[in-house]
Amino acid sequence: MLGIIGYIKNSGFTYGIDFTGGTVINLKFMEKPDFDLLRKALTTESPTPPTIQSYGLAADNEVQARLQAEFKTAHAEQSGQAGESGRTQLLALLRKAFDPGHVDSKQIDLNNVHQEALGKYLWESDFDNFKAQSKTAQEVESNYQKQARSALEYRDGICKGIIRSLDDLKGHGVSDAVISGLKRDCYAGPFALKGLDSISSVVGNDLRRRAIIAVGLSFMGMLVYIAFRFKTIYGVAAIVALFHDLAVTLGLFALTKREISLTVIAALLTLVGYSMNDTIVVFDRVRENLRIMRKEALFQILNISINQTFSRTIMTSLATFVSVLALLVFGGEVLNGFSFALTVGILIGTYSSIGIASPIVEWWDRVSAQKSKRKAA
Repeated sequence: MLGIIGYIKNSGFTYGIDFTGGTVINLKFMEKPDFDLLRKALTTESPTPPTIQSYGLAADNEVQARLQAEFKTAHAEQSGQAGESGRTQLLALLRKAFDPGHVDSKQIDLNNVHQEALGKYLWESDFDNFKAQSKTAQEVESNYQKQARSALEYRDGICKGIIRSLDDLKGHGVSDAVISGLKRDCYAGPFALKGLDSISSVVGNDLRRRAIIAVGLSFMGMLVYIAFRFKTIYGVAAIVALFHDLAVTLGLFALTKREISLTVIAALLTLVGYSMNDTIVVFDRVRENLRIMRKEALFQILNISINQTFSRTIMTSLATFVSVLALLVFGGEVLNGFSFALTVGILIGTYSSIGIASPIVEWWDRVSAQKSKRKAA
């Protein structure tokens, strides 16, 4: 009921950019960033403001920003760079907010340059004076491409994406002459753009359709399997219990306004398999007891079977619950939706296997017996 209220109150579910389209930006800062300043720099005309969150260790100053719009489309007009790439636009906006002293500078930001561009710059500058030493063009290019690669491998490896000082390049495959030249024409910017991924709204809608199909096919497959392995009513009861599990879990997502993303869909599919396995354990014990206790009523057999599997169900569910609860508490924002779905789903799934699937089977058996008596009379 609370989930229905939350769904109506919040006008449906809150979908992540996987399903609505948008942009994911991964950044690393030299110092702890100002989230309000970053949010202001990335704000578009979209009614949903950017979602800014830290990830990794606090000392790494790594941030992920999520925009409910394609970055290039959202910022092309306001930045006056309609012909530029999304990365170029983003760097311009971030530099204006966090590095205003280099907005119109011709210096190269070593923390955001690509290897090809850096290698070309070194080749043109020829700080090692290779061209005057009668070196071949291939030798000159190879030398500077190698040094560019060494510099950026040091940046992305040991420095985890950001160089604090150009002097740090000493001893890492870069010559002293090149380092001196870099100090004149380059600088180490206060941030590094580590990733920029955009998803169009068309792709998002397609992903949402595929996610629904994936869940639906998993339901159908399990219905067929249980109907074949047991009886049709057992399969129907198990599917009803699964619908209950997913409805409650999604209702809590609507109530708490949590985003539904592809990782959440993965969690829901995991929950479907976990809950179904729990139900099958109970039904398998019922089938065994039906052969042994042929004179007992199904109600009694169900009750005995649930009691026989109860300790196993509780121990398995409790162990899994502790694991996903730890993931929910300590896993951070990136895994929050995934761990929340599993934490709630395991509790609900354990209950539904006992309190929903089994009573449906018993109810159907009772109704069938009454119909048989009426026909006999």
